[in-house]
Amino acid sequence: MDRITAMRTFVTVASEGNFSRAAERLDMSPQLVSKYVSQLESQLGVRLLNRTTRRVHLTEAGSHYQQRAQLLLDDLAELDSQMGDLQHRARGVLRISAPVSFGSRHLPALMSAFQREHPDVSIDLQLNDRKVDIIEEGFDVALRIGQLKDSSLIARAIAPVRIVLCAAPDYLARHGTPTQLEHLQGHRYLRYSYMESDTNQALQAWLRRCEQSGHHALVSNNGDVLVQAAIEGLGIALQPTFICGEAIASGQLQIVLDQHAPAPLGLYAVYAHRTLLASKVRCFIDFIEGFYGDPPYWDAF
Repeated sequence: MDRITAMRTFVTVASEGNFSRAAERLDMSPQLVSKYVSQLESQLGVRLLNRTTRRVHLTEAGSHYQQRAQLLLDDLAELDSQMGDLQHRARGVLRISAPVSFGSRHLPALMSAFQREHPDVSIDLQLNDRKVDIIEEGFDVALRIGQLKDSSLIARAIAPVRIVLCAAPDYLARHGTPTQLEHLQGHRYLRYSYMESDTNQALQAWLRRCEQSGHHALVSNNGDVLVQAAIEGLGIALQPTFICGEAIASGQLQIVLDQHAPAPLGLYAVYAHRTLLASKVRCFIDFIEGFYGDPPYWDAF
């Protein structure tokens, strides 16, 4: 008896609820389907199904066996897919969701390098700072920044994301350079709408004071706008270095209170399934890992 075929036949009968529908799905005769299931029961020494004239019902042993057998069949299908991927180049449309500022600054070079290596893959890149539902909205991969919470999605860490307080030297010359957190009182804050929940407690207290006292000079949901405003001398910004690192390296911005900076966040590639992962997705995940360096190039200042 072909054990895998018998296992697959039993799982199909269990999901369809009768032999006839299982036979149609497997392109077998009902007699052969019944024979495979009977042989499997004989080999296992247990009854897997209780049969009636119209339906079959799983026994307790049958229910347990179905669950484990389905896992084994899924693993076998994934192995077959992986072996097939070794023989075929990644191809098709790869749909990616990414944050606006990170995507516009750091994805063009990645996509160009990736497509040189995988020319049969075209990319549909959608930039949005909201948290997309990758399954409902049909994305293959989402790049996310933060401290990811437990979920059913699979996440691959790509790079650390450092957050710093920074301001223009001209602004600091006019308003003073804070060396302690209490020195921030009275400074003008350039507020990013989504940042507060990821900062440390001391900075959160300052952010709350800014909110209550009206010291936020500018509020925006776009980090590039805030960094440019900081360069123009409008105030102090709390931003990731993948946005402000270039301005820091050139001297347009200066880091302040680095000892009180929030703990680094992370850049993650998030996707829906580990099993039967399309070759285009697997190749992209493998390609982006390590692409930005360790530490990432935007921290070279």
